[in-house]
Formats: sequence, structure tokens, C-alpha cells
Amino acid sequence: MEQKVLITGGSGFLGINLIRHLLQKGITQIISLDIEPFDYPEKDRVESVLGDIRDTTCVERCMQGVSWVIHTAAALPLYTEQEIMTTDVDGTRNLTEAARKAGTVKRFVHISSTAVYGIPDHHPLCEDDKLDGVGPYGIAKIEAEQACLELRKSGMCVPIIRPKSFVGPERLGVFALFYDWARDARNFPMIGNGRNRYQLLDVEDLCEAIWLTLTKEPEVANDTFNIGARTFTTMREDYQAVLDHAGHGKRIIGTPARPIIWTLRILEALHLSPLYKWVYETACEDSFVSIEKAEKHLGFNPRYSNKDALIRNYEWYLTHLAEFENRSGISHRVPWKQGILRFFKIFF
Repeated sequence: MEQKVLITGGSGFLGINLIRHLLQKGITQIISLDIEPFDYPEKDRVESVLGDIRDTTCVERCMQGVSWVIHTAAALPLYTEQEIMTTDVDGTRNLTEAARKAGTVKRFVHISSTAVYGIPDHHPLCEDDKLDGVGPYGIAKIEAEQACLELRKSGMCVPIIRPKSFVGPERLGVFALFYDWARDARNFPMIGNGRNRYQLLDVEDLCEAIWLTLTKEPEVANDTFNIGARTFTTMREDYQAVLDHAGHGKRIIGTPARPIIWTLRILEALHLSPLYKWVYETACEDSFVSIEKAEKHLGFNPRYSNKDALIRNYEWYLTHLAEFENRSGISHRVPWKQGILRFFKIFF
């Protein structure tokens, strides 16, 4: 019997890429639950529900007859603390309780984040390392995982995925700032010297990892997995690849980390910068996880390196620029406002 799949956050960046991935795998019964309209070409192939995971009635209605749940919906770090906690924690609890009540759900895949590790003191990070969330988002992600672990204890297969920052088609957000500078033939300032190793992830590889947790034996999939690129170098090298691809002869420019971070803290407090703490506090630090567990147990085999993923995303950005040039917001689907950083652009 074909699986009926509920995807929360189906209108988002990960959601639409995941829906396309599932359609390619032959899954045809897909429900998208999101507070944003599902306005993609695939809208005739998906049951789209405009609703909020904080609405228990809506969640229970969407859960009827569902066999697989993939929970990608989240309030990102630029949202208010209340929005983050009510969406990421309360919303997740609503979903786990509805999945338990429905009686048809066989797997509940939760998309967490490597933000649960906080700012670590060693690398690579493994799944059994201590959790230490930074800010409301990191704290909320840990609490959401706890709700999923409670569901797992009840006997359901509940894979938890902790992906690194992922890029690919439909991804804008903070990456659009960099791509805008690359397109306009500007050098790009980097916090620190850029010699730190910062692992990314292509969204297509993430979608395949999710598929593996849906289709592997329950005793294998019912676990927690880091997911990231296998091949990555330094921040300077990986991001320079995009500037080289843009073809304007521009370079990554290192800056003194501590003064820049303090400046960004002040600008964030004054609501003049689009960058939030998790971005600017970790941008000059090493940040990578071990994917050995996913490789060994799931057979995860990422296709894209950091450079591949960034360039693939940049090409999508150029092709679709006219569709979002005059839009901005705080989700991954639209460019973030550059704020005062647009002023500094003239010096690069």
C-alpha cells in the first residue's frame, strides 16, 4: 500500500525540495501543512493545507490516515522568542501527540539542527555529544527533540536528523546577501581570516538522508543522525569558489573577528543588521559534524561538496532573481534585508 505522507513546512525551502524528491520516488499522496500558501508548479500534485502546527484541531485533521510524518516546520532564529518557542516546541508536541492518537503513523521524522550542540569545544561533533542550545532557537530545538524522544519511547519509529546549514534551489535567506555581492562584482568580507572549516550540506543530499530514514528497517532508522557534506575545505576556499564562478575576479576579504562580532552585536540590538547571533558568533569558528553514523547505518552517501552546493545554489539564484528581487523577509525562501550592510558594500 502506498504511504500517505504529511510534511509540515511544505511551502518552505526544505519542504518543496523534499516534496519534489518524494514525487520522484513515486510517492503521490502528499499533504503539505504550512502557514504560507503552496505556490509552486507542483500544487496540483499535492494536498495543500493552509494552517499552523500550533492549531491542534488543524494538526489532528491533517494527521488522519497518514503513515509517514516529516516535520520540517520551524520558526527560525530571526523570529521572536515567543514565536520560536510556541512553534518549535509547542507545535512539535502537538504533532507528536496527534501522531500518537491517529493510530496509523508508522514513522515520524523530525528535522532538528546542529544548533543543539551550541558553540562546541571540539570537532567533529558526534550524536552523543552534550547539547547546549544558544539562544531561543537552539534551546527550542533541544526541547523539540525531547518531545520526539517521548514519542519514540511509546514504540513509534522516530528518526531525528540534525543537518548542517543546507543550501540549494529555493534557498535565499542569509546566503542571498553573499550571492548579491558576488553578482554585483564585490569583494566579500568574512568574519575572521576564513581559515576555519565550516561544513554545509546540499538540500538534495538532505532529502536523500530523509528518504533513507523512511525506508530503512525501523531498528536502523529509529535513531539520531548528523547529516552534512563529506567534502569541505575552509570558509575562505569554499566561498571563494562562488566568486571565481561569478567571474569578476573578486576575493574573500578577511576581517578582525572580535571587533566585527562586537559591532554586529550592537547593530543587531539596534535592528540594523540582518545577521543573528548564531551566524556571526560561529562564522569564524570551526563547525563540522561526523556523518560516520549515517554513512554506516543508513548508507548515506552525499553527492555534493560545500563548493558544489554553494555554486548550485548561486546558479539557481541568478536564474530566478527576477522572481524575488523586490521581496524580503525572515524566512529561507526570501532574501533577508541587508540593513546597514548594504552601506558597507560600497567599500568592497
